[in-house]
Amino acid sequence: MDELKIDDVAKQSGLTKRTIRYYEQIGILPSPPRSEGGTRLYTQNHVEFLKKITNAKEVMGFSLQELHEFIRLSDILELQKIDYRKVKGTSLQKEKLEKVFYTVEEQLKLIDQKKKKILKVEADLVLLRDRAKNALIRFENENKE
Repeated sequence: MDELKIDDVAKQSGLTKRTIRYYEQIGILPSPPRSEGGTRLYTQNHVEFLKKITNAKEVMGFSLQELHEFIRLSDILELQKIDYRKVKGTSLQKEKLEKVFYTVEEQLKLIDQKKKKILKVEADLVLLRDRAKNALIRFENENKE
C-alpha cells in the first residue's frame, strides 16, 4: 500500500492540511500510522474517507457533531455488514440483518432531521420574501396617489 504524506492527501481530498489535522484531532479521521520521524503516513483509504466526509459535510450540510454521528454510524454499519456476510445462510442471518436495518434507519433519521431544518429555513425565507413583496406593493400603491 502506498504511503502518502499530508501534502498529497490535501491535494487529492481538496482539504487543507490544517483541516486534515483538525479532523484527526477531534476524532473524525482515524489517526494514520507515523514514520520513525513522526511524519503521518496516509493511505488512499484515508483520502477516500476524507472525500466521504467532505461530501457529507458539504452536500448534507452536516455540522461537525452531526458528521461525527454519521461517521460513527457508518463505521458501525460497515462492521455489521461484515458480520452479516459471515453468518449468511445461518440462523443468525436475521439478527444481523436487523442490526443493519436499524443502523441505516438511524442514518436516515439524521438526514431527515437535516432536511427538516433546511425546509424550515426555506419556509421562513419564503414567508419573509412574500411579506417584503406585499410591503413593496403597498408602498408603491400608496405613493402613486
